[in-house]
Amino acid sequence: MKFGSTLRKSVYAPWKDQYIDYDKLKNLLREHDDDKPWTSDDVTQFTEELANVQLEKVYNFKRDIQEKLKERTTACEKKLEPLALGIKAEDGEDGAEAASSSKDTKSDVPPAEKKKLLQEVLKELDGITKEVKELEKYGRINYTAVIKATKKHDKLRGRSYRLRPFINARLTEKPIYTEDQSPLLYRLSAMYSFVRQSLDGKPQEALSFAENASGKDEFTSYKFWVHKDNLLEVKTVILRRLPVLVYNPQTSKVAEGSQRDPTITSIYFDNQDFPLYTDKVNHVPNAASLRLRWYGQLAEKPTIHLEKKEMKDGDVAEEQRFPIKEKYVQPFIAGKYHMEKQIQKMEARGAQDPQDVNEFKKSVNDISHFIKEKDLQPVLRANYTRTAFQIPGDNRVRVSLDTNLALIREDSLDLDRPCRDPDDWHRRDIDDRQMEYPFKEIRKGERYDFPHAILEIKVRGLKKYEWIEDLINSHLVKEAPRFSKFVQGVAKLFEDQVNTFPFWLSEVEMDIKREPEAAFEEEQKKKQKAAEDDFAVGSLFGARASPSYRPSVISPVGSPAAGTSARKASAPKPSPLVVEQTTKPSAEEIDSDDDGDATIPGRTTGLSSLFPSFSTSKYARSKESAAKAIALPPGVRHPGVWIKDQGPVRVEAKVWLANQRTFIKWQHVSVLLASLSLGLYNAAGESNNIARILAVVYTCVALFTLLWGYGIYMWRRRLIMQRSGTDFDSVTGPLVVAVGLAIALCLNFGFKYRAILTEREHNHARHNGTAAAAALVEMVAERIELVR
Repeated sequence: MKFGSTLRKSVYAPWKDQYIDYDKLKNLLREHDDDKPWTSDDVTQFTEELANVQLEKVYNFKRDIQEKLKERTTACEKKLEPLALGIKAEDGEDGAEAASSSKDTKSDVPPAEKKKLLQEVLKELDGITKEVKELEKYGRINYTAVIKATKKHDKLRGRSYRLRPFINARLTEKPIYTEDQSPLLYRLSAMYSFVRQSLDGKPQEALSFAENASGKDEFTSYKFWVHKDNLLEVKTVILRRLPVLVYNPQTSKVAEGSQRDPTITSIYFDNQDFPLYTDKVNHVPNAASLRLRWYGQLAEKPTIHLEKKEMKDGDVAEEQRFPIKEKYVQPFIAGKYHMEKQIQKMEARGAQDPQDVNEFKKSVNDISHFIKEKDLQPVLRANYTRTAFQIPGDNRVRVSLDTNLALIREDSLDLDRPCRDPDDWHRRDIDDRQMEYPFKEIRKGERYDFPHAILEIKVRGLKKYEWIEDLINSHLVKEAPRFSKFVQGVAKLFEDQVNTFPFWLSEVEMDIKREPEAAFEEEQKKKQKAAEDDFAVGSLFGARASPSYRPSVISPVGSPAAGTSARKASAPKPSPLVVEQTTKPSAEEIDSDDDGDATIPGRTTGLSSLFPSFSTSKYARSKESAAKAIALPPGVRHPGVWIKDQGPVRVEAKVWLANQRTFIKWQHVSVLLASLSLGLYNAAGESNNIARILAVVYTCVALFTLLWGYGIYMWRRRLIMQRSGTDFDSVTGPLVVAVGLAIALCLNFGFKYRAILTEREHNHARHNGTAAAAALVEMVAERIELVR
């Protein structure tokens, strides 16, 4: 079907004047008029119309509609807010605010008025949901129109100037198709749940989405593109936490570490109309895909698996697969063979569980019927090298890194020039000659080399891993949600046969390498936007209705009852209520060897209690201003106890060792002082009272140091056990010891100096007395001589 017809059929009547004028663009290209030469003025006119008129029109209209939908959603939330506050008051919310809200809401909304309000909101929500769906279709079809018009220009008039790179850059600046509707849908889902449960009279405890969250046995998948310059750094980040999973298909023994990463080949099925591709791009419910998959070269006789994957609600995939030998693939596709020999072997052995045999039969029948119903044939080959990271026997975290991705046409749609023999299921020129990447022997139009590596992280259960969060939010990777090798290959190699394209197509050829600062700022904006959406739901339904809503209050580690509380810097959704947030390690992460960076806020001691402007803690300087910034919005109540404070206390060993190390240092100082005092006392004579007094003073300081060290050790131990948010630092003990020693030394110096002065005076007086006696003797001698 021509794209012009597809575009006309996709028009949403209320917005019919806001779609791209595809016919006007075709007329500007003069598709069927080659008599008049194509000039630079024609290029400028077409480029101006496409990039600055049509694209700008679509972008501005979509942005305006998104803002209106957000405003309508906010208006619905405000209508429901009195009802939600009344319910929370019935739940027994503490405090004066709860009492006042209960009095102001519950009594003012009679049942009849409440039902009418809920029905009006439900009708409005239906209208918003419909327009959200139409807006997603609007963005997709106009995005496809831009790509189609650009490709038509490059095909007809692109000899001197190719427009595609410029349009890709413009689509990055003016994104008209990003599939970023999940935050708004999340808010709508929360209101739908509230309204329907209120109309049905169900208990409001069901508003919590915890039951619908991924269970412990389900995987959460993240997909990213990795620039080739960042490959080594990404690998080293992963290798610090997970080892490389060595794959050896030939034996169950441990493979050698020198073994190469396996090459994986997947052959995808579709027909000439590409319905499987279209359903996958448009996210049609129960969209299915079919592929053959094997490791290594086909000449090595690997195990081939035929796999059918069907997407269910909530992006949950249901997969059917079974192994098949190479010689049976073509008969199975043609409907001439239904795995009868394999089924007979399974039944003859008797060792197989009958349920497994029945499931095998069901998979064979379903896939065979699926191929026949859709008239499927191999159309695309994906060949890539995979490096897997996983702890053996532990599948909680699984990481795969696919490099050297080559997408190759495998179809026989053009009977005059088929890529594959119509009577065979794969290309013999590739498999018989054992071609490898980069497949230079394949014609250029039949091969596409994907420019980036593909990183996929699968996390089992609800546990968060800090290193994964850091990698996801870093400049090393670019998020690529819903990326599919099959969709990418068809979109690039079969552009003329398909009328819709994936939203990421214009970004593939762009440079995804980013500076760390730019990546950080982009991530902060994303978190801020997500926090605003969460806050909108949280302010209406409280913390119960939002699985990820956590009002961020400034406090380090303690419970709300213990003081102010701060989220870690890596928290996934920081609250927009606090502009500046001081984040420091929690009590479990304290290391006393840190140079003043591991202090915990919440306690004012020593000089800071006497002089409020003086502080020995970095946290205390901002504690007062941070506390003033905390203001819970209407409808949001104090959580009472943080989630981290629930369950058994788990403290890292370094926290205990830090406290014990401090205690041992205090005892060391006490022993040194006691040894000094004992030595001083023993060295002093019976008549040296000053030395004895100083020895007693040193003994008192040593005793104080001993008791202080033990007391501080027990006090900090109690704070750790209680997960307290109080400051761990205390300057009183060190000040007392320092001042005591300084006074003792000063007194010692003073007494010693006074003793020296006294001794000098005594010596001087004795010297004067001896001289007088000598003079007297001499005078007496002289007189005796005269008498003689």
